[in-house]
Amino acid sequence: MTLFNTIKEDFLNVKRNDPALHSSFELLFNYPGLWALFFYRIANRLYRRGWRFVPRFISAVGQFLTTVDIHPAATIGCRVFIDHGVGVVIGETAEIGDDVLIYQQVTLGGVSLSLGKRHPTVESNVVIGAGAKILGNITLGQGCKIGANSVVIKDVPATATAVGIPARILSCTTDGKQLRHDMLPDVNKEIFHYLIKRIAVLEETIKTGDAGLMEKEDHELEEIYSTFIKSM
Repeated sequence: MTLFNTIKEDFLNVKRNDPALHSSFELLFNYPGLWALFFYRIANRLYRRGWRFVPRFISAVGQFLTTVDIHPAATIGCRVFIDHGVGVVIGETAEIGDDVLIYQQVTLGGVSLSLGKRHPTVESNVVIGAGAKILGNITLGQGCKIGANSVVIKDVPATATAVGIPARILSCTTDGKQLRHDMLPDVNKEIFHYLIKRIAVLEETIKTGDAGLMEKEDHELEEIYSTFIKSM
């Protein structure tokens, strides 16, 4: 795909997927993430042709205007949408597939000063929630979802959801819908629910002296514990 067609696809992608867009005129002023990609596309083409100073200068101009920092050597696929954009950082050896949605304050960063691949690989159709930090040479599998403010330092399998600090990988598969932060499971809540219930049963068993009470409650407790294990 030519540079012009790639940039055109970026603009059309916003029109197709952002319900907040009411006119093409808004693209000029309200989408810093889109314009950050515009500057990146140009800088990246020059960088791959062996230029160094000019691409970095273009990248610096784009960062100043959009507050989005994308290294010109990064690899970014088609129809990537950086929503809101402010504070997004994409490192030099990061690789992003097609149809990826990235919210504000996301970092695709490195954890090493050594040369070589040190930034994440994000496969196609991934959604990365606001404030998430994806660190190191790890892979986010196709179609996975990263919850807001999560810190991911290990690979995330395809179609899984990762939440928390450090991020825990949920075994449940996605349903193909966009990421709903208000519907993400709370793994800490699950284990506290289990512990509180277990303590309550033990206290009641000691108070009444009824050893059979523990056996009656075991089934419910095992269900709570199983829910926690699945969340992990």
